[in-house]
Amino acid sequence: MKLTTHSEYALLAILNIARSKEMGYIPLSRIAKEQKLPVKYMEHLMQAMCRAGLLTSSRGKQGGYCLAKPARKISIAEIIRLFDGPLAPTESVSTYFYRTTPLSKEKKLLGLMQKIRDYIAKTLETATIADVL
Repeated sequence: MKLTTHSEYALLAILNIARSKEMGYIPLSRIAKEQKLPVKYMEHLMQAMCRAGLLTSSRGKQGGYCLAKPARKISIAEIIRLFDGPLAPTESVSTYFYRTTPLSKEKKLLGLMQKIRDYIAKTLETATIADVL
């Protein structure tokens, strides 16, 4: 598993929103400025997080983004899977994105990859946005 800029930027944006002391919606321009992220690039990520039920958005002068659920209910794994897919090192041991790969025929090597998957998945599924604030 390797994080792409999609996941990294999404994590930074959602942390910025969760840290906001203000009630209501946080403008994307403010999030992008504070995190030093490109606004145009972020627009696509924010829309994806809204579609996934992680954020809600509002248009207009007081518009922006806010968490759709409490930070303690948003796992790091949800965000990474949304943008980067499986947490497993190979798809032949992935729980959500399983696909046969050449490693499938090597049972001991596959077992090692499953242990790695289990450790990563358990760690990221139990870690929430609230935990890393």
